[in-house]
Amino acid sequence: MPEITTAERAGVGRDGLPRPTEDRVVRLPDAVVLLDGATSPTPRERDGGWHSRHLAEELAAPGALRGDLADGLARAIARLAARFDLTPGNSPSSTVAITRWTDTDVDVLVLADSPVVVFTDSGVEVVADDRLRDLRGRVDRITDWRNRDGGWWVAEAEPAAAHRAVRARWPRDRVRAVVMATDGVSCSVDDYDLFADWKIVLDITSEKGPEAVLDEIRAAEADDAARTKWPRPKVHDDQALAVIRFTTGK
Repeated sequence: MPEITTAERAGVGRDGLPRPTEDRVVRLPDAVVLLDGATSPTPRERDGGWHSRHLAEELAAPGALRGDLADGLARAIARLAARFDLTPGNSPSSTVAITRWTDTDVDVLVLADSPVVVFTDSGVEVVADDRLRDLRGRVDRITDWRNRDGGWWVAEAEPAAAHRAVRARWPRDRVRAVVMATDGVSCSVDDYDLFADWKIVLDITSEKGPEAVLDEIRAAEADDAARTKWPRPKVHDDQALAVIRFTTGK
């Protein structure tokens, strides 16, 4: 069994006030799932946090991730949509990142902007879905391009989105560690340049624990409370971080 450590922290709303986190971490016997519910611009009962919470329940069900990961995610999305009568195009949504291991392989699936970073015997490999990032600034209404060809894909009420995820696989004996992050954490590498690379993030978690990474990000954001250095919708986003350390050959 790999060693798994996690850290989670709620951010604030667009109004700057505290609110419950919309991120979720699910620890399973052979997998870790990370979800980030999309924040709704206006209050609604079924928001991104609602979606990520219920999708987490579906993915944590016994056997939900057995077999092909995309098939398992598609089934979970379909069950959630049927359970609550969700309609494609008019449903809350969540990013999905999954790392699953067997005795022989490590599989990764990423749908939307919650990257998975894999540290192997030959270096660092980032599994990222950059389609949403690539569209920002190029289209007027980003939501108009959700779950459509030429746009970006996310877990919503359309099961076919699962098969648009970015995927990768490694022999287990090559994998040393995996870092999974929602965008409230990955921004520290991808946007802020707070950490020069993901190895520094892994090193901090080894020396001080995953909470220390969240602490450094929050401190940097607090120093930019006006959001001028790093333009962003909220001073602090929700944060979720999971680190999986493998023993070679196990």
